[in-house]
Amino acid sequence: MKSTFLISATTICALALVSAVPSAAAPGETTATVTLTGGVLSMTVQADAGNLGTLPNVVESRVISGALGEVQVNDARSAASGGWIVSVISTAFIPTVGGPTIAASLIGYSVGPITQTGTVTLEKNDPTSLEGVTPAITATGITGDNSATWDPTINVTVESGMASAVYAGTITHSVL
Repeated sequence: MKSTFLISATTICALALVSAVPSAAAPGETTATVTLTGGVLSMTVQADAGNLGTLPNVVESRVISGALGEVQVNDARSAASGGWIVSVISTAFIPTVGGPTIAASLIGYSVGPITQTGTVTLEKNDPTSLEGVTPAITATGITGDNSATWDPTINVTVESGMASAVYAGTITHSVL
């Protein structure tokens, strides 16, 4: 009889331990947020393209062409912007020694290959005259953030009768 009593006492102690363990706590939830503010439309251009090219002075008109340097547009405004347009304009190219200038109407702009990121449709214009503000690239069909990078070629028509000199002009890009 002693062994029966011990088994019963052990069973009672085990039952007492099981009922003394506390139940698990219910899981808790925490809500968190992050805020993303609207971005901007920005553009970077080379500060100095250097010499676009050299030709000997001859009687007939000729074209000097050279790379202007990388231009990049970044649009972090998302699709709500509807698109953007890059425009260009040039001053006349003025000789360092005096004499006739090369008019801005004789300065052309060729966009060349474009590297893009994001969803955007890009249309090149390649204006042959930079006398007035002229669209060079139009961006439409935007979904989210996007960017475009290109290295335009400038085409300067040198008419006959120009002085032998270094001619300097300023090409200005804008993006809206």
